[in-house]
Amino acid sequence: MKIAVYGATLNAGVMAGLFAEYGHSVFWCPYAKDAEASDIQYQDKTINQLISLQAQSKRLIICALNEVPLTIDAYFFAFNSNEQQQLDFILDNLQQQPIIHPKLMINGSSFGLNGTTQLQQKLSQDHWCYLPDMVQEGNAIQSVLNVNYVVIGVDHSDANAQIKEVLRPFYRANHDYVFMPILDAEFTKLSISGMLATRISYMNDLAQAAEKLGIDIANVRLGVGADTRIGGSYLATGVGFGGENFSHDVMTLSQTLADTGVKSQLLEQVLEINEQQKEVLFRKLWNYYQCDLKGKIIAIWGASFKENTPRTHFSPIHAMLKALWAQGAIVQLHDPQALPLIAKQYGQRDDLILCEDQYEAVQGASALCLLTAWKQYLSLDYKQLQQAMQHPLILDGRNVYDPTYVKAQGFAYEGVGRK
Repeated sequence: MKIAVYGATLNAGVMAGLFAEYGHSVFWCPYAKDAEASDIQYQDKTINQLISLQAQSKRLIICALNEVPLTIDAYFFAFNSNEQQQLDFILDNLQQQPIIHPKLMINGSSFGLNGTTQLQQKLSQDHWCYLPDMVQEGNAIQSVLNVNYVVIGVDHSDANAQIKEVLRPFYRANHDYVFMPILDAEFTKLSISGMLATRISYMNDLAQAAEKLGIDIANVRLGVGADTRIGGSYLATGVGFGGENFSHDVMTLSQTLADTGVKSQLLEQVLEINEQQKEVLFRKLWNYYQCDLKGKIIAIWGASFKENTPRTHFSPIHAMLKALWAQGAIVQLHDPQALPLIAKQYGQRDDLILCEDQYEAVQGASALCLLTAWKQYLSLDYKQLQQAMQHPLILDGRNVYDPTYVKAQGFAYEGVGRK
């Protein structure tokens, strides 16, 4: 099939690359008004390699809006929630083209509830479907290919067969597709994010009680996850969840329920717990130093909202920085990918030192705070830390270290729900 992909989001890049790799002929237009898009790059090298290889093979053609041929079979749109105007411009352009309708229009954008319906109004003669964004940052390609089922919203019976043909190369012949009305599918996507967020906040809430009771939340997590009715995903305790799409989904779901007159106390609590959790390491640090952090150097490892991405949307780093600065602390920060974004957001400051090496960040530090579980942080050089730090205190915001072992190396240790 010939597929046109529009948008520069990670979802757009991944799907354009995969469509091409699995045999489709793909025309990708990342920017509605910019023809110079051939050098688009993501932080994930695997995705860049996939796109580069498919472009070299000519199965993927990166082009401008007016270079997309009229013989396209399916159109795939993947935009963020703040890019509605770009997509409107593209749909207005398609309206003016002598295209033979109906075509299959696939909305993979993060516009929330009724987002697809608004798009349908511009091209009502076509068959529309909603394909929720399946891409998970840090595991982008496999998160699409290794799903057990695919939720799809459709507005016409003909769209069922068409979208299955688009996705057929990815999956086995008897793959599970869950077809439903478009609005139902959009609400399902938000509801899944809400459920996952609830699991995280629930475990973080338990972690607070576990600390007071002398219980190790790591053991509780293993036991809870071992129950086949629950499973082990999204049960990790720590400094809260972030990410633009995930956080946006949860907030959109909460607002959607409020707009219907149904006040969701559960989701409000989920979001409140998550915001409080972003400052949990600061509170531990504050108590450890008896409310006096003025002039102290605090090392932070990790600024991105999760490992393997440079993005810091709704990341705990922001709450942590503001709290530390309010108390007169100096932050020495390291992150493998997110430093350029941090520098752009906060600019030049005497109380923010961006370090290219993780052990440079701990020089003279009164504490080391781990916010993101990048692989390079998982094994520590304790001797180097002892020599570099002003005081041997480790605050483990992702519960990745063994408290007993860390303490045996001469360090004070604070985790989240650990003893």
